[in-house]
Amino acid sequence: MNKVFITGASSGIGEYLAYAYAKQGYFIGLVARRKDRLDQVAIQCTELGGQTKVYPLDVLNDVECKSAIADFIALPGEMDTVYANAGVGSPDGLSSGSADKMNHVLSVNILGVTNTVMPFIPHFKEIRNGKIAIISSVASFRGLAHHAAYSGSKAAVRNMSQGWGTALHKHGISFTAVCPGFIKSEMTGDNEFPMPFLMETKVAAQKIIRAVNRRKKVFIFPWQMKYFLVPLIKCAPDWLIRILGFA
Repeated sequence: MNKVFITGASSGIGEYLAYAYAKQGYFIGLVARRKDRLDQVAIQCTELGGQTKVYPLDVLNDVECKSAIADFIALPGEMDTVYANAGVGSPDGLSSGSADKMNHVLSVNILGVTNTVMPFIPHFKEIRNGKIAIISSVASFRGLAHHAAYSGSKAAVRNMSQGWGTALHKHGISFTAVCPGFIKSEMTGDNEFPMPFLMETKVAAQKIIRAVNRRKKVFIFPWQMKYFLVPLIKCAPDWLIRILGFA
């Protein structure tokens, strides 16, 4: 039996990744802080044909992450894929006089990834195989006004994913930096600004799994974001960004 480990599995992309893998009969490690939500996801996964183990923890706790990952690796089955999906978003709070909001976003979105990925590397090197997906964002391609900590954190993990993939390719380990546009989730549910090309979470999960299985290095979706919006925001002058509403 193949095994997949998913952080941020209590909602959004992580939750629907779990359901998709459950339909394929995977053993799924479900990670998030909210045990009640994880238990509900686990029940649904079982009904869909998968097996699960729940790990209620904070990805900022490196000790708990290492312990959970060691436990999951030791369970029957072959490790196949890891999703470093846990993340948060918040305005920077530039006028608050405090860096607390930004520091929290940076910590969860960057250290949460390293705490998830690094403990798996020795095992994947030993078996000379493994797929690791890191959830970045189309926001990683430009520093966004009032959300610079978020876009900066996603740029950081996208670059780390590409660097790690280059370093560990010879060991049969692939890294995919997943850069979605707007996906229906708790994180986007409270957004009051327009969200062009908003995608259903179930559809997004299927696209992500397909890209990870193909061992794509960077996966930007939907296609409108890849071919139009990302090239625009990468090179557009600040005055145009303000007119388009990104500032």
